[in-house]
Amino acid sequence: MRTIGLIGGMSFEGSAVYYRAINEAVRQRLGGLHSAEIIMHSVDFQKIVEMQKSGRWDDAGKRLASVGKGLTAAGADCILICAVTMHLVADAVEDAIEVPFIHIIDETAQALKAAGCRKPLLLATRYTMENGFYSERMKRQGIEVIVPDPDGRALTHHIIFDELCAGKVLDGSRQALIALVEEAKQKGADAVIFGCTEICLILEADNLPLPGFDSTSIHIQAAVDFATNSD
Repeated sequence: MRTIGLIGGMSFEGSAVYYRAINEAVRQRLGGLHSAEIIMHSVDFQKIVEMQKSGRWDDAGKRLASVGKGLTAAGADCILICAVTMHLVADAVEDAIEVPFIHIIDETAQALKAAGCRKPLLLATRYTMENGFYSERMKRQGIEVIVPDPDGRALTHHIIFDELCAGKVLDGSRQALIALVEEAKQKGADAVIFGCTEICLILEADNLPLPGFDSTSIHIQAAVDFATNSD
C-alpha cells in the first residue's frame, strides 16, 4: 500500500473527514482490519487565514510547499491538500515535491464529465468563487462553473468560516444553501459542487434540487485508488 500525505488543518473539521473516510474506504476495499498508511501535517489554520485575508498568497504557497516537502521526506507517496481554497497555491506545492499531487479540481471535473454535467453551481469560500483559479481550471475541462450572486457568495462564505469551520452545523444555514441550489437550477445549472471541504458537513449530495458532487469524497476516492493500486 502506498502512503498518502495530507496537508491538513484548514480547517481541522474538514481534515477529520479525510482521515476517517480514507480509512473507512481502505477497510471496505481490503477487508479485515486494514487501514490506510497516512502521514498528515496539520497546520495552524489561524495563521493561514491571516495570510488569506491580507492577500499574502505567496507566503501561503511557501508554507504549504514546505509542508509538502516535509511529508515526502517522511515517506509520503502522494500529496493532497485537504482544503479547496488552498488549491489556489497548489502549483507552489506541486513544484516543490517529486511525488504525485492529487488535485481536487481535476478529480471533481472528471466526475462531472462522467455524469454528463457541464454547468455546475459552485458553493465555496469567497476566495474560491471569486479568485478565478477554480473556474479557469474547470474551463480547461470544458465545464462552465457558475456561482451565486454577491449576497449568496457572502452568505456561503459566512456559513463556511463562521459556522462550519467552528463546528457549527445549523439547519437555517442548510436551508439557505439549498435555496441557492434551487435558484441556480432555475438559471440552468445542471449540478452543484461542494467546493469546500466542510460543505459535506451540512449538505447531502443525494438530497438536493440538483445532483450533488462532494469534492471531498471525490478527492478521498482518488487518494484511496492511488494508495491501493499496485500497478
